[in-house]
Amino acid sequence: MFIRKSTLPAYIALSLFAQTCISQTALATTIHPETISRPEGPRNYLLALPDQMSTDKHPLIILLHGHMGSAAQLLGQERSAAPMSVWLKIADRDGLIIAAPDGAKGSDGKQGWHDCRSDESKNTRTDDVGLIRAIMNREINEHNVDPNRIYVMGMSNGAMMTFRIASELGDKLAGFATVSGSMASVSDCPTPKVPLSALIISGTADPLVPYDGGNVHFMTNKSLGGVISVEQSASVWRKLDGLSATPTQVMTLPHLNPDDQTSATKTIWGNNPKGLQVELLRINNGGHMEPSLTQHPRRIYTMIVGKQNEDVETAEEAWAFFKDKRAGLK
Repeated sequence: MFIRKSTLPAYIALSLFAQTCISQTALATTIHPETISRPEGPRNYLLALPDQMSTDKHPLIILLHGHMGSAAQLLGQERSAAPMSVWLKIADRDGLIIAAPDGAKGSDGKQGWHDCRSDESKNTRTDDVGLIRAIMNREINEHNVDPNRIYVMGMSNGAMMTFRIASELGDKLAGFATVSGSMASVSDCPTPKVPLSALIISGTADPLVPYDGGNVHFMTNKSLGGVISVEQSASVWRKLDGLSATPTQVMTLPHLNPDDQTSATKTIWGNNPKGLQVELLRINNGGHMEPSLTQHPRRIYTMIVGKQNEDVETAEEAWAFFKDKRAGLK
């Protein structure tokens, strides 16, 4: 379990100030519990809305938790650190709407998603693509969401589900992002057809979802299905987007904490922030968790999932990647 730290080292405070300084007119955001009817029964999601809704259309960010997780945990509503909860600060600052649905329970009784791994028996068999489509349509109709500015981001099992949504609902998205996940090697899903901008974040020392591909594991040798390598996943979308194999940019991010044993290398294909791009943020020696400047786990957690990078705030990196992109503008 993640535990929040109450104080910030100076190097983090400086970086956080630089990235998240907000204007005096920022809106407050309130989280509302929502329920939507689906063929398998009622499904729940958390919706973060500005307290004062403007007449402008709002971008929608859909966030997907990992296996055994929840929307509440993802948005920092439990006693745990939650890097994705930084999206709430971004929503305050930039007028976003955030939707975080809960997965359904699989055969192990834990919440998760029906991603593309056909060789993972514990996957729920619910129509989670249909759920996400229904949430998109409701928020467009009820809360003035801009249909050209819908983005999906997921962590772990939620990342694998995000790849599925990108493959099947690509015409409805302006971009997607994944953390600690890869595409299935034995897939139930159709091959993606719609070019789409993709941000892929993954650690080279991830003990659950192997960076170089292979079987997914969690604390046992039993396979939870197979995945292709993270770099192959990036290549799938780069090729679909018609981007050159030669990167536009390769850079190592500034290393902020000398005690951090990881580093972050950013590779970008595509030079137009308003057009199609693929970004691979490789966390060298990083584990199965989101990089963050502010949200850090206790050591016991990192002993299970590996090291966390502290050079970048995941949500801020994703929003910087998303914000200029629109559906249909290729």
